[in-house]
Amino acid sequence: METILSLFDRYGIFAMILIILLEYACFPISSELVLPFSGAVARAENISFFLLLPLSVLAGLLGTGLCYLAGRIGGDAVLTKLVSRFPKTEKAINASRARFTKYGAGAVCIGRVIPLCRTYIAFVAGAVGQSPSVYFPYSLLGITIWNSALLSLGYFLQDNWGAVSGYYARYKQYLIPVMIGIVLIIVLHKKFKKKRPE
Repeated sequence: METILSLFDRYGIFAMILIILLEYACFPISSELVLPFSGAVARAENISFFLLLPLSVLAGLLGTGLCYLAGRIGGDAVLTKLVSRFPKTEKAINASRARFTKYGAGAVCIGRVIPLCRTYIAFVAGAVGQSPSVYFPYSLLGITIWNSALLSLGYFLQDNWGAVSGYYARYKQYLIPVMIGIVLIIVLHKKFKKKRPE
């Protein structure tokens, strides 16, 4: 975290966007730390939340797009290679596959707010051949919800940052299901709206 802090100090919003992009591209960086911290630093540096949010969403789409592309080109072989190289990823990849089987296109959106699953859902979507015209809009929705929630924590509660991170750690088992519920409602609403006759 000290390295990230020094990058933020030196390069400001550019470092924030790069680190968010890398996190979405499956580098071992926790968005649950980086996004609220980015929000807090942006507030301290007088960077508008309405500039930070769209840039962070764009960074997320670019990062996840790299993983989706790797899955799309490599297919199941990419997932097999990930598991053989990093055995601990097997559980998360299997969970991502299960969500994908259960929710279809909506899994990409729902998976964005589920720890571990959110990391590998892009590889799974690419490997099963989900169309980019489906993958990216659902990713956009999920990334926007996730980034808005976590950036807001840091940005609007910057003065109480220590307390916020403590409450989040204590109550995240309740917050995450609520966020999943919100995403699920949005996805189902869109599905039923499409099915409704004109």
